[in-house]
Amino acid sequence: MSHHDTPASTTPTLDPARAFSLAGEVALITGGGSGLGLGMARCLAAAGATVALVGRRESVLAAAAKQIGPAASAFAHDITRFEDSPALVERIGEVLGPVTVLINNAGVHLKKPAVQTSEREFQTLLDTHVLAASALTRAVAPSMVHRRHGSILFTASMTALIGMPQVLAYSAVKSACVGMVRSLAAELSPHDVRVNAIAPGWIQSEMLEQALAGDEPRKQKILARTPMGRFGEPEDIGWTAAWLCSPAARFITGVLLPVDGGAAIAL
Repeated sequence: MSHHDTPASTTPTLDPARAFSLAGEVALITGGGSGLGLGMARCLAAAGATVALVGRRESVLAAAAKQIGPAASAFAHDITRFEDSPALVERIGEVLGPVTVLINNAGVHLKKPAVQTSEREFQTLLDTHVLAASALTRAVAPSMVHRRHGSILFTASMTALIGMPQVLAYSAVKSACVGMVRSLAAELSPHDVRVNAIAPGWIQSEMLEQALAGDEPRKQKILARTPMGRFGEPEDIGWTAAWLCSPAARFITGVLLPVDGGAAIAL
């Protein structure tokens, strides 16, 4: 069959009223109690999803779930206990239903000169960003594949796109996540499970405030290289995540989408 003879698409036309809806979806969001994870949880819940907030700090998760409302539940869990990932997914499944959206967002940051970065520090970042995300993906993927329905999203970073000093390990693990996204997308997309990544620019958050504390020149440098001239808000990442996980984005897989006010493309 030549490509001219390709059969017409059998994908049904989207109902406009449901194109951006996440009703019926169950989203597991790691690092969901604060920062970008909370921003994503809020927006996914607003779009109709039931959200499972996962993190180590029980009180933070409980407060976040209360803030979001009845659509959110807290599940305290250390994602670096890789062997416990299937049990976590099972526990969420029993309470909320099968996980149909996984957002691998939890992360730890390290700002240090490359020559001072130890193997142990590097390993900590690898465990959280790469191995824990892989373990959770392994735990949710089989049921998504079985039901031919699912969306997996990774929080990447500007450091996977542009060179930044003093973030050797962070840049390496975020770049590894992008490689995982492409490989997983190639492997899972034939089963209608999509895999994508968001690369946040500089977003107002506790982490950003800590990074810029007392460093006005660095703040000005970031704003100067951001064409939109301001920092983003957690909901800018949240609404992007909600769209990428919605039926409206059903033909999008394997992408790394910068949400950065133009910082990645500007001089």
